[in-house]
Amino acid sequence: MSLQEQFEQTVAESKNLSERPDNMTLLKMYGLYKQGSSGDVQGDRPGMTDFVGRAKWDAWEALKGLPQEEAQQQYIDLIAELKG
Repeated sequence: MSLQEQFEQTVAESKNLSERPDNMTLLKMYGLYKQGSSGDVQGDRPGMTDFVGRAKWDAWEALKGLPQEEAQQQYIDLIAELKG
């Protein structure tokens, strides 16, 4: 199975975690997912009133320059860790 296939399978599995991760972990998952699927952050940072959008954008932006394959592997490893 290719890394891309593993990543896609893990994304599907992440929706069925037994416990909802804390917000910091969710942001890490989001950032790794976006970096792994889309590459470096795109678009403008959301405004001050969009707290959730801004936090998500910041989590993705923090991974700028990380190769997509590495982000995919880190996402797979994080979900494996959360599944126990």
